[in-house]
Amino acid sequence: MSKSLKRVTKALADAGIDVEIIETDDQTRTAAQAAEQANCSVDQIAKSIIFRGEVSGTAMLFLTAGGNQVDAAKASVIADEPLGKADADLIRSQTGFAIGGVSPVGHLNPIRAFIDPRLMEFDVIWAAAGTPRHIFSLAPSDLVALTGCEMADFTI
Repeated sequence: MSKSLKRVTKALADAGIDVEIIETDDQTRTAAQAAEQANCSVDQIAKSIIFRGEVSGTAMLFLTAGGNQVDAAKASVIADEPLGKADADLIRSQTGFAIGGVSPVGHLNPIRAFIDPRLMEFDVIWAAAGTPRHIFSLAPSDLVALTGCEMADFTI
């Protein structure tokens, strides 16, 4: 088991959330791929989008429904600073995950997080479990409790 997958498993267990992490037959780097593997709608996929704060230099996490796109201008207003593209090195150092497998939980460092209200419309959502081939499902309210994310409108 990879270090990333172990961190996600531990974070979920420590929170008392009993989920089954599944290893998929194929990669789940995109929301469409993940939805196909989970047999759910694309909007039930919680995409982890990372931006870099231009002032703070820190990574910020935007959890959005798979079919939505983050509007960088709206996200910057919500974050109270201009946001730029987070490179692979920042993502890896802040979260401990590689692009394509960024989980919303189990980060190496605390991260400021925001959630798309669209995800709250489902009983169950799916998220990356730290690798491009592992996903897990949970209730959106559990995701909010785990991440401490703020609900905000930041999509196009």
